[in-house]
Amino acid sequence: MDQVQDQIEANRANWDERVADHVAAYGAVEFADHPTANRVQFEAELMAPHLPGGSVAGLDLVHLQCHIGIDSISFARLGAHVVGVDFSGEAINAAKELAGRAGADATFVKGTNEEAPDLLGRQFDVVFTSVGVLAWLPDLRGWARAVDRLLKPGGLFFIYEAHPMVMTLQYDRTDDDLVVTEPYFGTNEPQRNEHGISYASADSATQRTTYEWPHSLDEIMTSLLDVGLTIESFHEHTHMPWKPIPSLVETDKGFALPSGRERMPLMFSLAARKQGDRHAPALPLPG
Repeated sequence: MDQVQDQIEANRANWDERVADHVAAYGAVEFADHPTANRVQFEAELMAPHLPGGSVAGLDLVHLQCHIGIDSISFARLGAHVVGVDFSGEAINAAKELAGRAGADATFVKGTNEEAPDLLGRQFDVVFTSVGVLAWLPDLRGWARAVDRLLKPGGLFFIYEAHPMVMTLQYDRTDDDLVVTEPYFGTNEPQRNEHGISYASADSATQRTTYEWPHSLDEIMTSLLDVGLTIESFHEHTHMPWKPIPSLVETDKGFALPSGRERMPLMFSLAARKQGDRHAPALPLPG
């Protein structure tokens, strides 16, 4: 295997090991057992103007990098027919168990983003991805090609993700200052982390080493434009669903800067459309 593939395999081993902690930390079993629980209401509201009838109900939706499937199950509870894809076998096993427990219209397949079009062999009305996913990808060009291949003509791609500027901040400060210490633009080498600690647990993983790749807004948008998608909306948000820096405070909308909340966006959302009539027959997948 080449160096990048070795790095991806190290990440996969780390994510496999995180699953049990995340099932507990996310309250996943309680979520599955509560038939009206839903974790994607905000994302669904952002997507609504781009969807027929303002809802995912009745649509085929694929969730890339779905992890343990809580968001996938949430979309199924809104009426979508959902397929979740993730490269972690342990995460997929947990997602299948949770979906079965919830009685959700959601199935799960192990694979990378790039493998998904061939593994699934069909196209979808919506491709969705969210929260903490892009930093684990070395190449956004391959990611964007997979998104395009998975979309039906006229289909919608939607992402809700940490703003790239948040990922540049020094994360171990004890004051409210926002200090940039990490790269914003892509680099030749990934950021190597050795702490082995998940945000969901104080325990250190056996597979301690992980690799993350910074991606600017320029790179994210250009990768989608280069495969022919049309960006329909882009928004920046002042709240986020987790706490990547200690100075954030919890509010009823999520975590936010404690003061001067206009100082920096914490999340972004983007909707992009594949060219073509969504009522036309789906294009055959390449290969």
